[in-house]
Amino acid sequence: MSQALPASNRHIFNHAYVWLFLGFICYALPWSVFAAESVTLMRIQGSNTIGAKLGPALISGLYESQGFRNIRVAPGAAENEQLVLAEDKLGRTLQSEVAAHGSGTGFVALQDGSADLAASSRPIKDAEAASLQALGNMQGAGAEQVIAIDGLAIIVHPGNPVSALTTEQLAAIFSGEIKDWAALGGNPGEIHLYARDDKSGTFDTFKELVLAANGKSLAGNAKRFESSNQLSDGVSQDAGGIGFIGLPYVRQSKPLAIADGQSQPMLPSATLIATEDYPLSRRLFLYNPPGTTNEWVKSLVQFAHSPAGQAIVEQSGFIPQTVQAVKVEPSAGMPDDYRKLTGEAQRLSVNFRFQEGSAELDNKAQRDLTRVLDYLRNNDKLRQKVVLVGFGDAKSDPQRAALLSKLRAMAVRRDLSKGGVIFREITGLGEQMPVAANSGDDGRLKNRRVEVWVY
Repeated sequence: MSQALPASNRHIFNHAYVWLFLGFICYALPWSVFAAESVTLMRIQGSNTIGAKLGPALISGLYESQGFRNIRVAPGAAENEQLVLAEDKLGRTLQSEVAAHGSGTGFVALQDGSADLAASSRPIKDAEAASLQALGNMQGAGAEQVIAIDGLAIIVHPGNPVSALTTEQLAAIFSGEIKDWAALGGNPGEIHLYARDDKSGTFDTFKELVLAANGKSLAGNAKRFESSNQLSDGVSQDAGGIGFIGLPYVRQSKPLAIADGQSQPMLPSATLIATEDYPLSRRLFLYNPPGTTNEWVKSLVQFAHSPAGQAIVEQSGFIPQTVQAVKVEPSAGMPDDYRKLTGEAQRLSVNFRFQEGSAELDNKAQRDLTRVLDYLRNNDKLRQKVVLVGFGDAKSDPQRAALLSKLRAMAVRRDLSKGGVIFREITGLGEQMPVAANSGDDGRLKNRRVEVWVY
């Protein structure tokens, strides 16, 4: 006959059995049953201008709109990489990856499948779009998303007496042809160049709008930076320094007024950048493959265009695409009819621009139609309150330039009329009041614009 175990031995046996059973369960079941599950929602690569602050802020805003908790931004695996983290109602850790190594890297990452969305501070190049044609038309309205407007500020040391430069002077400075501040009316001293790196969309924009437009290339002695903040801080501490940077990164430096061609010198103000009249204004983009099945990518793009998303754009230091009426001060260089308009009406903070070589509105302008219509409806401006003013680039025949500028205004009228707008006046001012030089394609595109005024 077997004997019963003593009470103390039975206690030890029972505990051993429990631990053996739990060990078997832990071995048999996946660890995810016991640990919080981590889920990657989307991967964004590209522009440092967007990725350093705006991209993570938009993702955080999207998280908040979805009711997620414990939203935070943490360092990623390398410099200029971040993780935007949150927790859902099931307690899972959610993350989105943001790598900000330059606009060009975003399109490469889309091609090799290491990113779901490309952030860019310049338009996609034809060659990049061709390399991504398997993903769809990356230059179409379904893929190209303008999420903000930025101005490329030219910055110097706060004590520098120079206040304005032309784009031609900038090209000569950054190519190394002008080496001393005395040649520009400043205090004698060597000019020290600060520039973003070759992968940067900021550098691409400066190279296209300033250097290449004047047949120049960047001097070899320029200090190069991947970080916008580091570049700006370097200029602000260098009496001989000059650099170019996105508007939110001016920090302690001094921005200069810039003129292009026959335009007046313009500081990078919010209004002039919003209308893209400032010579070095630029658009900030998200590029999403039109056939993407990632619902979080679609949601982020939609959120970025929403009023809440555009509020985050403004909070991040960029210029939102929110339509506002702005009082314009008259000046001596204005045509008489235009000067009269400044005294009686206000200008909306948006210009309509067109696709290159086409009478069709570009991708941003197609979205701006909805924004303008919403403003006009909400402010009771639909009937006899709107004036459209068209402008163009210089032609050999000024009358032809005036006609083409009015035809552009008529094209905008056609689309806004579908929303119920009855116009007070449509006019074209031709090549008058240029905002950019007509010597290059980019300048001519900027001059071909339609302004909206409201009474």
